[in-house]
Amino acid sequence: MKALHVITGLGVGGAEQQLRLLVRNLPVDCDVVTLTNPGSVAEGLTADGVRVTHLGMRGNRDLAALPRLARLIRGGRYDLVHTHLYRACVYGRAAARLAGVKAVVATEHSLGDSQMEGRRLTSGVRALYLASERLGHATVAVSPTVAERLRRWGVPEPRIEVVPNGIDVARFRFDPALRADTRRRLGLPRGAYVVGGVGRLTAGKRFEVLIRALAELPDNVWLLLVGGGPQENVLRRAAQHSGVADRVLFTGERPNGPAGAGPNGPTGPAGPAGSTRPTRPTAPADLDLPSLIGAMDILASPCAEEAFGLAVVEALAAGLPVLYVSCPAVDDLPRDAAPFARRVQGGADSFVQALRQACAQGPGPRSAPDAAHHYSIARSADRLMDIYTAATLGVSSA
Repeated sequence: MKALHVITGLGVGGAEQQLRLLVRNLPVDCDVVTLTNPGSVAEGLTADGVRVTHLGMRGNRDLAALPRLARLIRGGRYDLVHTHLYRACVYGRAAARLAGVKAVVATEHSLGDSQMEGRRLTSGVRALYLASERLGHATVAVSPTVAERLRRWGVPEPRIEVVPNGIDVARFRFDPALRADTRRRLGLPRGAYVVGGVGRLTAGKRFEVLIRALAELPDNVWLLLVGGGPQENVLRRAAQHSGVADRVLFTGERPNGPAGAGPNGPTGPAGPAGSTRPTRPTAPADLDLPSLIGAMDILASPCAEEAFGLAVVEALAAGLPVLYVSCPAVDDLPRDAAPFARRVQGGADSFVQALRQACAQGPGPRSAPDAAHHYSIARSADRLMDIYTAATLGVSSA
């Protein structure tokens, strides 16, 4: 089987890194097309030996991209097209049909109750999504919660499949020696309690809640924010205003592992971390996401609308306790599957109280709970192959 993955962009993000991990684990000959932004994940895919094509799309209304993509699909003689993220789903489904490919699968990574990929869910967004959805064979939801949202939107039940995001659990396994080395290289004081936040620095992630909470916590508590995005300067100013800038580390975008070795390659700002508290702390560029998560004492996810909660699962795989507002990956499982994951409702005050309690409890056992093993990438790839097979045979995969 020969498959083409079409995605809106390939900068560092949950959907983008999930695509690379899937391609590594699918027993299929895969190529990738990115409509825009061939960023560091594109570099990582290329290092893996995957052919990546940048379509050069100039914006949402660049209709000339549609025939270009259709020609590419036709020329590649693909058996199946798999689309990821809103713009790629709209254009990719239509282009696949124009090219004569009827086996079209889409993954819905980021559908919330009120937004999708940071855009407000308007009637126009929904109408275009539903119109294009009917051009495909199946729409894959990354959690039962997203599947229910798709049903409420009007996607027919038989067309919805659930394939959870997956992780390479071994990549996040706790390593005490690596933890000590990473904390030293970050310039963290001995005995610092590190609260972590992982994700795109956008308004929807609500990382400002953690900065407000940090201002009310003891001086030995630090905040490590792993990710890049448009809100970084806003968050830096908030940290300055709250008087905690010397206890907040911004790492920039960090893929899941070193280029050519782990699932993704390094990126983000370079520069050594000093042993004192700098005004604008940075992190060494070669520290990847598993290393940085291992340096944390707890992960906090204040985002109110998650489609899955990949960062939470990765933290659980590292044996971290987790505080979260929204995480379908945890809420869709039995309660005892993630005993050290706690849902926090409310704003900064609630996180302050929860973090104080966590600090008092100290570090946990650092072993991965059942929830982390449940979301194995191998299991997700096997389930997706069932859907691919059904799509190419033209039968229901239910």
